[in-house]
Amino acid sequence: MTTFDRIYDIVRRIPPGRVATYGQIARMLGNPRLSRIVGCAMHSAPADVPCHRVLNRNGELCDAFAPLGRETHRLKLAMEGVECLPDGRVDLERFGWDGSSR
Repeated sequence: MTTFDRIYDIVRRIPPGRVATYGQIARMLGNPRLSRIVGCAMHSAPADVPCHRVLNRNGELCDAFAPLGRETHRLKLAMEGVECLPDGRVDLERFGWDGSSR
């Protein structure tokens, strides 16, 4: 199993309405230095991987979502009940995933 496959397996476990960070996924892999690799994996994720549920350490949205960048990212999260703060970030305390399978 490749590192990307392991990343995808973890991201598939994030329930709707919850988010995780690149660093959190890297720590779950056992290597906190892999957060950039997690980002690369999200960029090329298969369609069944909910990559919109992965944010940076500050809860900021990503510009890479087609067709409208951050707005597309925000809308995908909003459809699952994840709200953004007035500054555009997601409140990680409120919507952060604790790693459980609930």
